[in-house]
Amino acid sequence: MTNPSLLPEPPRLYRWLVLLMVSLAMFANYYVFDALNPVGPLLESELEFSQAQIGLLDTAYNIAALLVLIAGGVVIDRFGTKRSLTVFAAVSVLGGLLIAFGSKFEIMMAGRFVLGLGSEPLIVAVTTALAKWFKGKELSFAMGINLMIARFGSFAADNTRSWAAPLYSSWQPVLLLAAAIGSIAVITALLYWYLESRATRMYTLGQAGSTDKLVFSDLVKFGKSYWWVVGLCVTFYSVVFPFRRFANLFLTDAHHLSPETAGFLNGLLPLTAMFATPLFGLLADKIGKRSLLMTVGSAFLLPSFLMLSFTTLPVEIPIAMIGIAFSLVPAVMWPAVAYLVDESKLGTAYALMTFCQQIGWALVAWLIGQLNDWAGASAANPAGYNPGMILFASLGLFGFLFSYLLKRSETAKQ
Repeated sequence: MTNPSLLPEPPRLYRWLVLLMVSLAMFANYYVFDALNPVGPLLESELEFSQAQIGLLDTAYNIAALLVLIAGGVVIDRFGTKRSLTVFAAVSVLGGLLIAFGSKFEIMMAGRFVLGLGSEPLIVAVTTALAKWFKGKELSFAMGINLMIARFGSFAADNTRSWAAPLYSSWQPVLLLAAAIGSIAVITALLYWYLESRATRMYTLGQAGSTDKLVFSDLVKFGKSYWWVVGLCVTFYSVVFPFRRFANLFLTDAHHLSPETAGFLNGLLPLTAMFATPLFGLLADKIGKRSLLMTVGSAFLLPSFLMLSFTTLPVEIPIAMIGIAFSLVPAVMWPAVAYLVDESKLGTAYALMTFCQQIGWALVAWLIGQLNDWAGASAANPAGYNPGMILFASLGLFGFLFSYLLKRSETAKQ
């Protein structure tokens, strides 16, 4: 039997083939999650879902994600990346199928819950796999490519009204397409399993390290600056993700855009982030001033939602402002944690941020739907969307406040 320490490292082409497999799994994963965005109006008109129920579809996903996060990545640590990746991909596909056959709200909500059980740990498993193959090499670049391909899944899902228009004869065909595309994650996970199994006999693979876990005893050891970043994280994602869920409804009802145009504008957010996030990350690495950049990014959110509801400016302007924020804030915020927290506590720090993010997202997605129903938001009553947009703007204000407090705290330290 060959001594593993004497085996060569995998050739670059082999590693990039691995990157392609796990990135296609992420593409499918993101596609299934965002496939509901352009279907929202049909859920209202054909299945008579209320906007509160549409918001609860996200909340179900978030609750599942919270349960998985509490489990702390034990499955991945215990069973390894290749098995975990395949299992979580299969669970995600099952969730996509339940959503596609969910003519009743309870079934579709169960589908979103199952999707959350598979989708969120699938992302962790992919990140763990990339660390195993690229750590000490081109890890940052590999993760950037992975995220770019994943976000293209969101863009493709948002624009199905343009490239898969015949499927919109009803609500179900486009969701069946999403379930079919979701199966790509299982196929590529199995191919990754083969690649990793073959590589362990031929090459020396790196150690991925353990996944992020919540260690509650560590929580009291974090400084004030870290908690300002958590506050920004919660408010920022509680705005962007729920807005994307309701954007197609809002843009068609309140601004009388065609469903195709609404889907394209909604899809511009992940499309912009595909290319701009790495560039903003490079800017932060070059000039520093991370708290200032987060403050600037947060400042774009507050006026954009007020402009969407209370001005006659072209909607492309506030959508572009949200796109800039969606690219700039995450590019700086997540890496900033590594500068604020001791390396031994990073796993807990990231797990806690994600935990709080999911709670905020779950609550706001439900609340926006409730506000829209309460105010009678519809094409006949566009003003009914105003309370929800004011809530988004208010959260944007709190995000700006948290980023300002972070900047002041860091300036005081210096």
